[in-house]
Amino acid sequence: MEENDKKEPQQQPITEQVKEYIETYIKLARLKAIERGTSIFAGIITDVFIILGLSIAFLFASLTLAFYLSDVFHSTWQAFGIVALAYLIIIVIIMLTRKSMERPIVNALLKRLFK
Repeated sequence: MEENDKKEPQQQPITEQVKEYIETYIKLARLKAIERGTSIFAGIITDVFIILGLSIAFLFASLTLAFYLSDVFHSTWQAFGIVALAYLIIIVIIMLTRKSMERPIVNALLKRLFK
């Protein structure tokens, strides 16, 4: 008789447990997707601000170099021409080595996307 007094709590049928598990799994997957999406978006916004800041710094550094060379050569147009020529040479070098530079950049972007 004592065994009947110690009634165990009723367990839910297995179908109910499976249903709750699936609902919980779907909620977890949805929350992980939202977290991943917001993380990617925040990373993009941060990268845009960094690129914008670096671009402005690069612009001012270029102007500073050009004005310095203007004092050295006593000619503004020659100084700005030398700076433009230096950037043109850098662009040509990048274009020639583009294939070898492409793979590390793609790998870095994929690593960041799937971290």
